[in-house]
Amino acid sequence: MKKEYIFKSERLGFRNWNETDLTEFSKLNADMKVMEHFPKPLTKNQTAKLIQRFKNHYEKNGHTYFATDILESGELIGFIGLAFQDYKTDFTPAVDIGWRLKKSSWGNGFATEGAKKCLEFAFNQLKINYVISTCTEKNYKSENIMKKIGMEKIGEFDHPELNEYPEYKKCVCYGINKNVWQQNL
Repeated sequence: MKKEYIFKSERLGFRNWNETDLTEFSKLNADMKVMEHFPKPLTKNQTAKLIQRFKNHYEKNGHTYFATDILESGELIGFIGLAFQDYKTDFTPAVDIGWRLKKSSWGNGFATEGAKKCLEFAFNQLKINYVISTCTEKNYKSENIMKKIGMEKIGEFDHPELNEYPEYKKCVCYGINKNVWQQNL
């Protein structure tokens, strides 16, 4: 099956989700190491609902946490993309950039490459002026990617959707506006 990409980076293709992604994405979401900074891994049913939310988000907003493939092999490695967030904080509502990749793809620069391409898509195609990114305070790898793509730390906060999970509630937020991004090119 030929995959239709919304846009591509040098090594990655970004697309909307489809039903054939469920098996691979379920394995990723069930991996304890991948889900280390989240309250719990996801079941196959929860992953199916997540895919549907991503698809609906794309239809409504023209962006989502995109299914991300390695172009050379067509392998789905997870998601990198954009999502509108309206939970209550000092910096929302805003468009968030995020990523979740399977372990076998870690250490190859895919998250950084993909996030840079998603910022380009956000600022140039979608005409978004400001993008945020959040992670738990101990997710140093994600925080490092935020720095690599030119984002600056806005601050720390208690994530309002993680009240039931005190060990994950403390989070950091980074942000970047289009002008700063253009200067970093």
